[in-house]
Amino acid sequence: MSAAFDPAPASRERKKATAPVPRPDRQFYASTQAFGRFGIRWFDPQIMAAEHFHGHIELNWLTAGSMEYLLDGKPLTVPSGRLVMFWAGIPHRTIGLDRGATGDSRQCNVYLPLDTFLHMQHLGRLTETMMGGGVIALSADTIGNETLRRWYEDYRSGDAERADILRSEIAIMLRRASVTGWDDLLPPWIEGVSPTTHAATPLRYVVAMIRHVLENLSEPLNAEDVAKVVGLHPNYALNLFTSVMNVPLHKFVVRMRLIRARSLLFESTLSIENVAFHSGFSALSQFYLQFRRAYGVTPRQMRSQFFAHA
Repeated sequence: MSAAFDPAPASRERKKATAPVPRPDRQFYASTQAFGRFGIRWFDPQIMAAEHFHGHIELNWLTAGSMEYLLDGKPLTVPSGRLVMFWAGIPHRTIGLDRGATGDSRQCNVYLPLDTFLHMQHLGRLTETMMGGGVIALSADTIGNETLRRWYEDYRSGDAERADILRSEIAIMLRRASVTGWDDLLPPWIEGVSPTTHAATPLRYVVAMIRHVLENLSEPLNAEDVAKVVGLHPNYALNLFTSVMNVPLHKFVVRMRLIRARSLLFESTLSIENVAFHSGFSALSQFYLQFRRAYGVTPRQMRSQFFAHA
């Protein structure tokens, strides 16, 4: 659903919003289910017929009432007037609704791609909480309807600069939350594992592998080393990662390296060669191939375009 923001009751006819202009990396997101595209939508909250999962950190906002949720079978209540946040890669569904006293509750969802979130700096325990399966509610003064409505208008504007500002505002909001804190609706439950762990859920193994990848992104990474971290046979570890994340481990590593490279192109004066090296690419030709495949332009072209509009 992609109805334009309208806090009026569901019975009112809603105008269809114009579609946002695709970003250069849309093709990557369209072909890789593990990482969803960035998005925002306003809609009438509804009960889900079945659980689902997707490649985002999801932020939910209710204007009134509340929702009953199941996250991997664990129940929780999503309140109104609070921005609620969780890793949508864990199966979840809405099983109950309270539409508020007037029955005109509206819901806003912000879909933050998992790869973008994992690359955000200075989030500390917030990242650990999300990857640990926690569900949190940011403080009541974090955001309100008007800001979310402006974000939605920025998202739908088709203006690349407004879209980048929007993403920056979300990153700053999350960084502030990592300092000021939040309320746990569901405490983190996916615990860490080690080579000596005798048995663990697939999610626990995969989260441990993700953490190892992020901590060693600029170093050579192979299946044997990653599997050793969790004490699994390499083939089993690779199959487990793919089944949980919907993307092979090597593609996940490449994507995270590309995200880092894109950031370095904008935020540093490193040469293209050094950007590739600091992002973990051992061969410059491979870096160019993967970068152009994901973003549609070369690293040099992307840097030039960025500074031409700065």
